[in-house]
Amino acid sequence: MPRSAKGLAIARPDPNNHAVCGSFEFGSCVGYSAPTQSAIRQDLKLSLAEYSMFGSIITIGAMIGAITSGKIADLIGRKGAMRTSSAFCIIGWLLVYFSKEAWSLDIGRFSTGYGIGIFSFVVPIFIAEIAPKNLRGGLATLNQLMIVCGASTAYLLGTVITWRTLALTGILPCVFLLVGLFFIPESPRWLAKMGLQKEFELALRKLRGRDADVSQESADIQASIDTLQYLPNARLFDLFNGKYTRAVIIGVGLMVFQQFGGINGIGFYASETFVAAGFSSGKFGTIAYAIIQVPITPKKCPDPLRALPLPDQIPITMVIAKSQVYIASFSIGMGAVPWVIMSEIFPIHMKGLAGSLVVLVNWLGAWAVSYTFNFLMSWSSTGTFMIYAGFCALTVLFVVKIVPETKGKTLEQIQASINSLN
Repeated sequence: MPRSAKGLAIARPDPNNHAVCGSFEFGSCVGYSAPTQSAIRQDLKLSLAEYSMFGSIITIGAMIGAITSGKIADLIGRKGAMRTSSAFCIIGWLLVYFSKEAWSLDIGRFSTGYGIGIFSFVVPIFIAEIAPKNLRGGLATLNQLMIVCGASTAYLLGTVITWRTLALTGILPCVFLLVGLFFIPESPRWLAKMGLQKEFELALRKLRGRDADVSQESADIQASIDTLQYLPNARLFDLFNGKYTRAVIIGVGLMVFQQFGGINGIGFYASETFVAAGFSSGKFGTIAYAIIQVPITPKKCPDPLRALPLPDQIPITMVIAKSQVYIASFSIGMGAVPWVIMSEIFPIHMKGLAGSLVVLVNWLGAWAVSYTFNFLMSWSSTGTFMIYAGFCALTVLFVVKIVPETKGKTLEQIQASINSLN
């Protein structure tokens, strides 16, 4: 069980366990298109361009979700935002399940995109706001792990069930989340910001444990909130005020480099990418991709792999090894860290507006990569991956020169240190 900074057990049920159902849903939505590409194109007679639109329109919905996510989370709370997101995802999956034409398929995909656009903002924010400082990084990384698990589950299930049935499985994480939200507290920082003092203290005590001494943490949060009374309401123009410029550059820059490393192009179309690499069945590649996303790799291939046709004259181990290095590196680094940093660097009165901008940039990049991937691969597979490699190299320079270390600091300390560098 997670423990507070003073070693006291956090009260059950653990809110992180419920919140990351949203992350699992995020992964399920993103991973849906990879194992279903051939079946959907065949059943609905979609061209490559039409399927590329279906695969990438989720990111357009997510962009709009990102634009509105901060406002929704500030207005109705972090829990209210997660409920709203779940509702859009459920509606979207049902539309996909009942689709007979490309337009209804796209609307459903767009709706799930809007939902995960909100999830991608509110889940890491909620985790950062409720977690003790010594656990915040690890718990925020759990967000990325659950995204990976959701995508891997979609990849694996998509090889053995129909694309319509797979759509129905995407509803389950939302149902678990909606039920779980009845049993967990709201973000104490949001409650304090809204002036709900009694609810703020109850929520903080429930999170830290009945016997925990929360007086210092409560005072620090309240002092930070009190300073907001003397500040005007946040406006978009304020993001470019010198006081917040460095935080915006860090947040936006990390999201740009995360996406242009190519992860969503590879993830959205994993099945066809492995076919292009020489595997005679897209299912083998999809299952292999799903396995290597999870940090603990099985010692031997699962039984379904033995029944699938493998490529002749192709160095299988090299293909899988390279994929393993790429996915593992992404998952422990640029997959998780930008979301952690985004949730830490902005003060609470700017978090909604700034977080929306950062998440919007992330989904703009995701759309650009996912929509152009198939066309770039048709141009040159080598050239495509060289472009992504170039962005990965630039990421190293950006992190070394610009991004601060946030380990072991409270949110208020992180924000103060960034402001001191402006």
